[in-house]
Amino acid sequence: MSRINGPVSQRFRAGMRTAMLCALAAITATGLGATGAPAAHADATGTPCLWAGNSHRQGQVVYAGGYAFSCHMDAFGNARWNKNGATAHHSTVSNPGAIGNPAGSFSPGAWQPGTSYNDYCSGNQLVDGSADIFSAVTDDTGMFLFWRSVGPISWWDFESGARPPATWRSSSLCRDGALT
Repeated sequence: MSRINGPVSQRFRAGMRTAMLCALAAITATGLGATGAPAAHADATGTPCLWAGNSHRQGQVVYAGGYAFSCHMDAFGNARWNKNGATAHHSTVSNPGAIGNPAGSFSPGAWQPGTSYNDYCSGNQLVDGSADIFSAVTDDTGMFLFWRSVGPISWWDFESGARPPATWRSSSLCRDGALT
């Protein structure tokens, strides 16, 4: 597909297609009598953010691993944590680590130290999941939540000098890039 000014990029076409689908969904929802809440309005009655299974109200600030996080609503009305920056404040929330799927326990934006749950193989070499900090993120559809590495574990402030346990796995469990 080309225009007077040259070819139209696939990214541009995909963006336009997404914008048209969003507009169609909004028109359809309005036509069916659906009402929407104002997006990105973080008030005390909004959807709570989850941290280690506990609910926190919109606008609330929690402290974990040497950082402050605040609960807000994203542009689509979903609860999420925003990292406000480093702080010397002690942790005010439980930090079990990135164990298991974060869905139902953490809202997007929450950080946790890595655990053996995050181990993976690169060829026949094991990469220790406890070497990184992980953030709860959504996939491109916004429907699925998973952990993504955001930095080295040295960024996390462990209280009382505690360190995360090293993985119990070894490279002997790696076969051609797959963890067995």
